[in-house]
Amino acid sequence: MLRTRLSDAMKDAMRAKNERVLQTVRLMLAALKDRDIAARPKGITAIPDDEILQMFNSMIKQRRESIEMFTKGNRPELAKQEQEEIEVIQSFMPAQMDDAAVAAAVKEAVAQAGATSVKDMGKVMAVLKEKYAGRMDFSRVSGVVKQALG
Repeated sequence: MLRTRLSDAMKDAMRAKNERVLQTVRLMLAALKDRDIAARPKGITAIPDDEILQMFNSMIKQRRESIEMFTKGNRPELAKQEQEEIEVIQSFMPAQMDDAAVAAAVKEAVAQAGATSVKDMGKVMAVLKEKYAGRMDFSRVSGVVKQALG
């Protein structure tokens, strides 16, 4: 599903001569191919969509860090380019959950994992990543989990 959308987006970007989208989709496809190759020794020919979404999240995180560095370095044109790439990557991801939905999901995951203290945070995060891959920003969610357990 995601692979097909990426291929179609690349073709559309070529036809429209949209260099930013084309460049970003090519980066995404290259990263996907790298992950597929890395998974071959495990007997996996193609990584599943949930792992692809996790890869997209890490790509977004990298770009956010780059934006911060470019902003500090007074390079607004590069920060703008990174922001445009984030928007392209996010267009392939499911809609992000709002704060209320995240809070409800965390509450449910805490109950499901039987978590009682911050020491159980890993169990809760594992449940969340399994159920909500690509639909929530786990770097932000970790704070919500700590608050729920603390």
